[in-house]
Amino acid sequence: MKTLYFDLASGVSGDMFVGALLDLGVRLADLEAALTPLGVKGYHLHARRQAKGSIAGTKFDVHVEAEHGVSHGHADPAGQAHQRHVHDHGHGHHHHGEHDHGHGHHHHLGPAPSDGHRHEHSPQGDHPDHAAGHAHAGERHDEQRNFANITKLIAGSDLSPWVKEKSLAVFQRIAVAEGKVHGLPAEQVHFHEVGAVDSIVDIVSACVGLELLGKPRVLASAVVDGTGTFWCAHGRMPLPAPATLEILAARGVGVTQCDEPHELVTPTGAALIAELAESFGPLRAFTPRQVGYGLGSRDHRTRPNVLRAVLGESSPAVSGGVAHDWEMDTVAVLETNLDDIHAEILGYFLEQTLAAGALDVFYTPAQMKKNRPAVVLTVVCRSEDVDRFAERILRETSAFGVRCTEATRRKLNRYTRKVDTAYGAVEIKVGVLDGQVVQAAPEYEVCRQLAERSKATLKEVYAAASHVLRESKPT
Repeated sequence: MKTLYFDLASGVSGDMFVGALLDLGVRLADLEAALTPLGVKGYHLHARRQAKGSIAGTKFDVHVEAEHGVSHGHADPAGQAHQRHVHDHGHGHHHHGEHDHGHGHHHHLGPAPSDGHRHEHSPQGDHPDHAAGHAHAGERHDEQRNFANITKLIAGSDLSPWVKEKSLAVFQRIAVAEGKVHGLPAEQVHFHEVGAVDSIVDIVSACVGLELLGKPRVLASAVVDGTGTFWCAHGRMPLPAPATLEILAARGVGVTQCDEPHELVTPTGAALIAELAESFGPLRAFTPRQVGYGLGSRDHRTRPNVLRAVLGESSPAVSGGVAHDWEMDTVAVLETNLDDIHAEILGYFLEQTLAAGALDVFYTPAQMKKNRPAVVLTVVCRSEDVDRFAERILRETSAFGVRCTEATRRKLNRYTRKVDTAYGAVEIKVGVLDGQVVQAAPEYEVCRQLAERSKATLKEVYAAASHVLRESKPT
């Protein structure tokens, strides 16, 4: 099975992640073309070959254009802006929302400022005067994008369904974590305008890059972060950064600190790895084919500041005995037994919980103590949404407790195909395993509308769509 393994011995950030994919052969021009449907303006991409600690690799940067045509790069360890563009300041200015973590940028999320200023943090070694990063809320460059805006932007774009799904899931992890740190719902978390562009481009580029590589299975080593502190509005905070810890905690990923006195794992890097990697640990039964390196900005003392990505093949022993090309992810399963709740409440709960973003909700008949008939209420959701849906169950049903477990899923690669029938065009969801179509399901709502309009039965419309699909031999 085609597999991509990330070595996190020097941490991970969004720009290092994308740099590693470019170093493996993803073309920058293809990346730029794939980002066009987003409709995000005011930035350009830059990738160049250089070396860190005698390791050659690719340095990826997102140049965000601020007011007056000035392009701001990511800050370096000394608080100096990189001289990557003819209009760069180069005088130690940190543009609002950008932080030096040695990998590129570290966006900050948080509540909309109430005092006319926004306070950011910078890592140990940055001068606090440069790192305060506050900007007046009335200035044009202090516009914001919240998580809901970004979700709408990505979901409404012409990106592929796979890239949309993965990008939104990564953003969800960041917003939930930052919201938890600031005591806010994820929907109220705000990105600074420049920081939002950086984050959108880094995250979507990472997902696009994986798709261009053929959507390989992703594995990762153990997570390593640095030690030390960083500046925030209330003084110094220890590393790992609060949002990074929340992201790793939501996925149940362990982290080890090394003696590098800097942040090695940014929230964006943590969210990418937490969402995309199936497991964390050493390589096992893996045949490497190609190696790429994504470079950070800082020069470390004990290790090269690089993210190593190894593209190869994992043997059947790693894949459970048989190698398949299915997708894998991890979800949370919440359960509770209910024997004293009205059916109307259960029906309402199901509808509202699905609308709130649960992956699935269902009831299973059960028999409880004293021979009472009951149901087992099950909610399947993303790992980072456990607390949100557990609270919903406790508030809106008669449950006194909720069981929470994690489960891995194997999912067919899928796409949607439209076929023409005598009743009209029908969209069909097609599932593929190892290059073979194994599932095909006509979209119910479309078939229902066609049946009502044509006075045919729903069964007849289903059969017509399935027949056309079989005759066309989809691949």
